[in-house]
Amino acid sequence: MSDLIAPGETGLAEVCLPCAALAPALEFYVGRLGFRVETIFPAEDPSVALLSGHGLRLRLSPGEGSPGHLRLLLAGHASGPERLVAPNGTVVELAPLIAPMDIPALEPEFIVTRQQDGPGHGEGRAGMLYRDLIPGRLGGRFIASHIAIPQGGPVADWVHFHRVRFQLIFVRKGWVRVVYEDQGEPFVMHPGDCVLQPPQIRHRVLESSDGLEVIEVGCPALHETIADHDLQLPTGVLAPDRDFGGQRFMRHRAAETPWVSHGDSGFLRQDTAMFEATGGLAEVMVLKSGGAQRLEVAAHRGELLFAVLLEGSAWLEHQGRHALRSCDAFVIPAGQDWALEDASPDLVLLLVSLPEAIAE
Repeated sequence: MSDLIAPGETGLAEVCLPCAALAPALEFYVGRLGFRVETIFPAEDPSVALLSGHGLRLRLSPGEGSPGHLRLLLAGHASGPERLVAPNGTVVELAPLIAPMDIPALEPEFIVTRQQDGPGHGEGRAGMLYRDLIPGRLGGRFIASHIAIPQGGPVADWVHFHRVRFQLIFVRKGWVRVVYEDQGEPFVMHPGDCVLQPPQIRHRVLESSDGLEVIEVGCPALHETIADHDLQLPTGVLAPDRDFGGQRFMRHRAAETPWVSHGDSGFLRQDTAMFEATGGLAEVMVLKSGGAQRLEVAAHRGELLFAVLLEGSAWLEHQGRHALRSCDAFVIPAGQDWALEDASPDLVLLLVSLPEAIAE
């Protein structure tokens, strides 16, 4: 007999819980929690019962062992987690099926993250390598990652979605083929391209080139990635205006977007449609040196101003002078001016902001 069980192989799983007195346990599990009896024996003096409910099978029987901890997610449970203790000692936690998203309060901080200072990439989901660009997470409100896939080819990903408020994916190097729910056939993203992944849109990373690098920015920092094993992508539907949690999918193609003057700064700017797609929540632009070496930026009033050097070098002037090289990143708190000095001719800067002031 094989030691491995093939995915999808027909079978059932039971959670075994010790139970010395069956009658009061049945009254609790069936009468109060809504399980139903599937099997019970022996008939003349029952001591073992198999119950089903809430997508779960329980086996109550005499014996030793831990009484365990069950967590039941209920559609009609609107309050926070509630803890009960069954007659057999099992702790039962009742919680909402879909918990409210936790958006932590912002803790502003000036941050400079240099690639040369480490730490290096750590392995994350689907074999992707992650480097943290906002180590303090601004109180848990934001996360920014430099993600790499050194060895290209098919990616061991699955159809999934994220419970997020905001999520940007920007390609720095290489290419990646992806597919999104109701956005047509799979497509390839190249350097300078980016997408807005609106809340709960199903998607999948299919394959990549060698040396793929992307920048990902999300809110909140700690968010769930949830598999959807039933949905097949592509869906065969093209619905670019579909609403996902108040946002719509956005795909920015760098090769098709003109560079325009960034005011009178001497820098050039490439805009995206992020502001419109997020309903004014976020803005994303790319700046590059148009021959100028200094860029002065007035203080912002929003909750986030995050930047990462995609190429080139410069000095960041804010609370001193900070040398920046390719793949270095920084965060500027609200109410503080800053500038770039001695920008190299090849400088390219990704700028991500959530421009509205926080009302908390």
